[in-house]
Amino acid sequence: MSAQTGAVRPSAAAESLTDEELARGLVAGDEDCLAAAYHRWSPLVHGLARRSLGDTKEAEDVTQEVFLGVWRGRRGFRPERGTIGGWIVGITRRTIADALSARTRHLHLVAAAGSSLALAEPAARKPETTLDRVLVLHELARLPAPQQRVLRLTYYEDLTQTQIARRTGWPLGTVKSHARRGLHQLRSRLQDDEQADHYT
Repeated sequence: MSAQTGAVRPSAAAESLTDEELARGLVAGDEDCLAAAYHRWSPLVHGLARRSLGDTKEAEDVTQEVFLGVWRGRRGFRPERGTIGGWIVGITRRTIADALSARTRHLHLVAAAGSSLALAEPAARKPETTLDRVLVLHELARLPAPQQRVLRLTYYEDLTQTQIARRTGWPLGTVKSHARRGLHQLRSRLQDDEQADHYT
């Protein structure tokens, strides 16, 4: 089935089918019946998703997921258990629940990453600042180990470069070099991410 089901217009014959006839065709693998089901029930699915998620784009994604689920699970439909519309609504509710769970996991990840920095200034409690810190942590983890260590000791333990040299046993010039290269790479990667976000 095409992921662009919503763009496919069902035939007039499929549109005129009763719900029961449409369900039989769908179970049999008739893609025209799938297009008709999308045309008939996608406004309801999208409306339920938008009200639950509060986001139009997420609701569109959920709507596509629901009808992918309808197609893949069509052989599991049992007319004796209820109508095709009720079955689609059931898939919708499960898909919305999955989307909400994914959102919750994301928020927990952001909160955990933000709190791990243990920075006390009020700005750190702002969501956008926390997200920035998550991005910094992610990019920091991609640096070579020596550069990571110097930057973490500098910003998270508030050590001077002389103190870092004493703790690590590295020459002061080496510490300065790791700090300079690490900051340069970090700045470049964050700028690349910012530009990528601008064009998405």
